[in-house]
Amino acid sequence: MHPPPTSNQKKPQDLFLVCGLKSLGQHCVAILKEYDVKVSAIEDVQPEHWEVPEVPKLLEKLIIGDCRQPSILEQAGICQCRSILFVTRNERINIEAAFAARRLNPHVRLIVRSDKQNFNKLLWENLGNFVAFEPTHLSAHAFALTALGSEAIGYFTLEGQLLQVIKHQVQAKDSWCNGKPVHRLNLTTRRILTHRPVSSNPLQELFGWNPEAEVQVGDTLVYIDVAYELALSEQDRQSHRQRWQWQKFIQGITAKNLKDKIAQFWQSYYQSQNQIRRIATIYAMTVLILWLVGIILYRLYYPDITIQEAFYGTAVLLLGGYGDLFGGVEFASQSKPSDDMPWWLRLFSLGLTLTGQAFVGVLYALLTDALVTSRFHFFNSRLPIPQRNHLVIIGLNRLGQKVAALLQELNQPLVGIHPTTLHQETLPNMPLIVGNATEALMKANLSHAKSIILVGDDNMENLEIGLMAHAINPATTLILRSQDRQFSDNVAPLFPYAQFICDSALAAEVFACAAFGENVLSLFHLNEQIVMVTEYKIEDGDTLNGLLLSELASGYSVVPILYQKYQRDNYSLMPWYDVKLDAGDRLIVLATSSSLQRIEWGEMLPRLWQVQIEKALTTNAIMYGAEEIVLITGCSSTDARQWMNNLPRVLPIPLYKHQAQRLMRELTKVQVLSNLIFIGQP
Repeated sequence: MHPPPTSNQKKPQDLFLVCGLKSLGQHCVAILKEYDVKVSAIEDVQPEHWEVPEVPKLLEKLIIGDCRQPSILEQAGICQCRSILFVTRNERINIEAAFAARRLNPHVRLIVRSDKQNFNKLLWENLGNFVAFEPTHLSAHAFALTALGSEAIGYFTLEGQLLQVIKHQVQAKDSWCNGKPVHRLNLTTRRILTHRPVSSNPLQELFGWNPEAEVQVGDTLVYIDVAYELALSEQDRQSHRQRWQWQKFIQGITAKNLKDKIAQFWQSYYQSQNQIRRIATIYAMTVLILWLVGIILYRLYYPDITIQEAFYGTAVLLLGGYGDLFGGVEFASQSKPSDDMPWWLRLFSLGLTLTGQAFVGVLYALLTDALVTSRFHFFNSRLPIPQRNHLVIIGLNRLGQKVAALLQELNQPLVGIHPTTLHQETLPNMPLIVGNATEALMKANLSHAKSIILVGDDNMENLEIGLMAHAINPATTLILRSQDRQFSDNVAPLFPYAQFICDSALAAEVFACAAFGENVLSLFHLNEQIVMVTEYKIEDGDTLNGLLLSELASGYSVVPILYQKYQRDNYSLMPWYDVKLDAGDRLIVLATSSSLQRIEWGEMLPRLWQVQIEKALTTNAIMYGAEEIVLITGCSSTDARQWMNNLPRVLPIPLYKHQAQRLMRELTKVQVLSNLIFIGQP
């Protein structure tokens, strides 16, 4: 990141080079120009179609040639480049061109379109100042989250913990937020991103909400919170959840509700197992009970035999040995012949044999069922098509497969439609319908589906199938992929029930931000904007060094979600805003493209508020008040004590509104009276 320019100095006109002017490359050019930088491009042939019409006017220079050739790179001005984006559709060309560029300019930043994750990691370790993205992976999250239709609008992992972004409309039953000031909703595991009252328009800035406003029914809250830790493996986490459910079940049992608990458990088991397994379970329990009863009866009627002999004698009967025991054979330690046995005990013994034989038959049936099922899965391991409340994915190309994998991670029922059969190892746990999409819609139980996702490579075909799907089920959520921004801009207003996602425009935001040195970890949509999870490492002289997190958050409209002090292993999620950034610190924030532009140029929003301190109610209040002023404003302790000893007065430090309001709240806690003053545009 560049240091901020001085007031009498023009912004440096960095040169950025884009290699490949297909859809992604054109969108990258348009976004880079929003940062007020010079952009040149290399394309192997003269483009015949401009998806972004203004691109030719935005380019400083367009070179026609092979970007792998050193002469072409030098002609494009590689020695003056700050960053090069290799975004052709050929992964091999992108990587080979990156090698040539690194040889010509050892310091240029390389942003490469590539899906070779392991190779990309090795290149990052060896080339340095290198980052690689695959547009499919970047846009797949957007398709998956839109299809869910739930309150979750984004999720990502940080340091082994899953964080989710929730968009929630407040209900009367929401005691955790209803009627409370917004600032009180911030916790160590939750951070408010936006608060929109029911009658207002969506906010364009992450810090544009009023922290003192009371949350009312109908308001919309967007917040990020920690869902759960991902440090354990998936099996360990499932095992942990099952143990927790069993503990909860056992702890909830009392003498009064024991019968209900047993019925609840049996009903749950009944719904989760097939018929043969349920019968086998019943028989197994019956056999164990009869075995125990037999041991007790034989031991009581024949006191001379041992428990061991009663145990094995009952086992022989259960295994069909009635003739062995009562065909003239006596119990080993029994002096009476078996003919002297009472009729009821002999009838019970016969019942044991019949029950045991039936149980053996059930075991054979269970084994046969398992063998047949395994053989069926060997030849056709695809699961049956869900009946209702499922998601339908049409077009299982690389993007479709990534979307399906994400939805499976979220345990969503889904079915895929593809013109050809997929490899057996590709999404083996997903039902698949092979054939023409228009003919396969009825087979997918579309009338009961929750969402349909069309990610094919043909815009018109996606639209055609989408309109057919809407005719079958008007209530389903329709998500269509568009590879042309003009197409989606023209068509979207005509079909308001459909949601169009242009994956090239989405991915271009990340590629462009990465060109300025930011490490974009993930992204999500909020109020028709792309919010990026961006990582910074603070350096000497850059635009963030020396700022309080409160100044960073309000001044650049970003939300800090992770802070790690230089050379320390521990980190803070949802850090408090009193932390001061120093060189070497690590910081992860949520930011829009406009926020990242402001950080790039050091253009902070103006500080429009001051705090007027009226009086301190106690002697200790003067000391405690000075401490709060130092903590929240970052001023020196000498100045703070001097101001507190000369009251009333207006603190001569312009603040952001969130800063000023928090200072007033903390001063009130230590018995210092104050009020807020709006000073207007400086």
